[in-house]
Amino acid sequence: MNTGISAFTQAANQAQQWVNELGDDLRWDDRRAYRLLRAVLHGVRDWLSHDEMTDLSAQLPLLIRGVYFDGWRPRHTPATDRSKESFVERIRRDMANDPLGDPDRAIAAVFRLLDRHLDEGELVQVRNAMKKALRQLWPAD
Repeated sequence: MNTGISAFTQAANQAQQWVNELGDDLRWDDRRAYRLLRAVLHGVRDWLSHDEMTDLSAQLPLLIRGVYFDGWRPRHTPATDRSKESFVERIRRDMANDPLGDPDRAIAAVFRLLDRHLDEGELVQVRNAMKKALRQLWPAD
């Protein structure tokens, strides 16, 4: 593992790339795309079992992994109501200062971003751990 300053620069560049891609996909600015990425990652994190959640985290780039774990409260996860409606409402609440308009489209854009960058086998496990209604937002390609 590279422990020099270049590793930090690479991690920052990779995180910015993800945010830029999401912003481009949705035609949003970087700040809004970052807030959505964070909200959806937190929702996914809190919907999964601890084992699935940590397996997914191992696939994330360094800074994105930090965002994923930021504010995590293990005793409060996984969420008891793991319905699609509850998930979407969670994302809406997290984005309350910047309403989504079409939350399904926005959430699906984050899932497509993960599809492009993460291991397919891990993503299949994550999808299978979700209820069917929520999986519909994360269609397998």
